[in-house]
Amino acid sequence: MTDLFFYLSKIFWVVVQPDHFLLLMLLLGLLLWNRLSGVLLVWGSVLSFFVISLFPVANFLLEPLEQRFPQPDLSQLSEPIAGVIVLGGGEDAERSAIHQRAEFNQGAERLMVVPELLTRFPEVKVLFTGGSGSLIRPDYRGGDVALQWLSQQGLEKRAVIERESRNTFQNAIYSRELINERADLPEGRWILVTSAFHMPRSVGVFRQAGIDVLPFPVDFRTGEMRFHPDLNWNMGDLNTAVREWIGIAVYYLTDKTSELLPAPEPGVNRL
Repeated sequence: MTDLFFYLSKIFWVVVQPDHFLLLMLLLGLLLWNRLSGVLLVWGSVLSFFVISLFPVANFLLEPLEQRFPQPDLSQLSEPIAGVIVLGGGEDAERSAIHQRAEFNQGAERLMVVPELLTRFPEVKVLFTGGSGSLIRPDYRGGDVALQWLSQQGLEKRAVIERESRNTFQNAIYSRELINERADLPEGRWILVTSAFHMPRSVGVFRQAGIDVLPFPVDFRTGEMRFHPDLNWNMGDLNTAVREWIGIAVYYLTDKTSELLPAPEPGVNRL
């Protein structure tokens, strides 16, 4: 059932992601050009592309997600840490396999922060969870890239790699299974590392899986709301923002999380 959910979500996203959706609007409008609806579709698409090409409109959608969980002050923690959980998504698994070296994308900070955290907490392990999010190239897996990079940092003995999960829900349930099965992955509070925009959905899913997490957001995407003429960059951020909000809604409606927008726990010290 979890794999069916994965496949349906990928097919649905191909249609509704903003750049594809606006192109479909444009195409449909051209086909219906002799009607008022066609003219409205064409101009709506053109004007949307124009605005997106000039301004980072995604900031309006990303900011409430990124500001939901500020980074905690780890030096002020009053309880021990069980370990560090890192969600996959910052790795470029296909290029890593092709070029035989660890390659990363814009979310690379998810892994780059691991040495800092393991230095601060020298007794704990890092659980990396991430397989393939691709429909057509499932053999390229983020977990393999993570293991390669962590080994290059001399951290392979402190790493536990989960490489079967394909979405955030599976990240949580497979992490729960590993914690249940392995003696070196104790119960307790785990530092959860993922991109800041992705943290609210992740916290909700991991809480529902019975894992006590301390959110540690990285990879912030929002900047100043100012003139920024870059269609590729602005559209990429908009795709990210819309996908995340859809994911939040769908996860809540399908009972993968009991909280639409989870809130920080009281009493956590902030930076």
